[in-house]
Amino acid sequence: MAKFHTTDLSKFSFLVTGGAGFIGSNIAEYLLSHNAKKVVVYDNLATGFEDNIRPFLSLPGFRFIKDDICDLNACKNAFEGIDYVFHQAALGSVPRSIENPIATHNANASGFLSVLVAAKNAGVKRIVYASSSSVYGDIQDSPKQEKKIGKPLSPYAVSKLVNEFYADIFSRTYNMEIIGLRYFNIFGPRQNPKGAYAAAIPLFIDGLLNNTPVYINSDGEQSRDFTYVENAVQGNIKAMFCTDKKALGSVFNIALGDSISVNQLFNTLKKITGASLSPAYRDERKGDVKNSMADISKAAHILGYSPSVNVEDGLRQTVEWFNNYFRK
Repeated sequence: MAKFHTTDLSKFSFLVTGGAGFIGSNIAEYLLSHNAKKVVVYDNLATGFEDNIRPFLSLPGFRFIKDDICDLNACKNAFEGIDYVFHQAALGSVPRSIENPIATHNANASGFLSVLVAAKNAGVKRIVYASSSSVYGDIQDSPKQEKKIGKPLSPYAVSKLVNEFYADIFSRTYNMEIIGLRYFNIFGPRQNPKGAYAAAIPLFIDGLLNNTPVYINSDGEQSRDFTYVENAVQGNIKAMFCTDKKALGSVFNIALGDSISVNQLFNTLKKITGASLSPAYRDERKGDVKNSMADISKAAHILGYSPSVNVEDGLRQTVEWFNNYFRK
């Protein structure tokens, strides 16, 4: 993974909530590979996996805390002595949120509030947290710009919008440095293909590699700004060490700034894997948007964000990871 910072990480302690999950473990790996003084992963393993952080467990600067962000006292204890927090912990998935809105709210909204309170009490220097493109809701504008959102289409979207409201309030009321990142369809190594709420790309790869059914919702012409996880890591690192004061209390789109249809995505993966499998089509999902593409100019201008991995290269790296690790 490329280097995205100039700051000497060996001087600082970092905490990654949800650090045993997909994006969080990639952030933790980046920090450890660049000699961070201390990296604490805080995760209840509800959707994360200890396998994702197993290579880190023996490293002297690494610590794993298995606990829940909804437990304020546990958060307060974990945050003591921490300089910077990457908040990635959440219950993802729009369908999951429709089936269980209370669990989604507890993890995403109440849990985030615990993180903010713990960070405030510990005197954390800065928090960078994961928001979502889902906050754009029913707005039809394309590409999506941070200043204009519509009505949320799912409990998950509401929970992420609540995060942004709380971040704004804590930033202004307690003079905390907080930056939000609206992720657009992040994919890559360590993204789990199993379970009822798995995302499209790992499901597609798993099906293509194992010749098992692959399903596409609706007609497959819905489009997404699929974004390789290395770009998301870059966004997090650049946000954490951005010196432009305009970044504080703000939110940024983290994406490729382009989009492809789900059908195009499947065909690209089919070419990469050499599979002959055809997809099966089924009804569209409740809460899904038709098209999603980000305007990343704000992140580029203020954070210096510049996505370095395009979709096809990212898909190739992801398929390689599946072949090397997930199928062993």
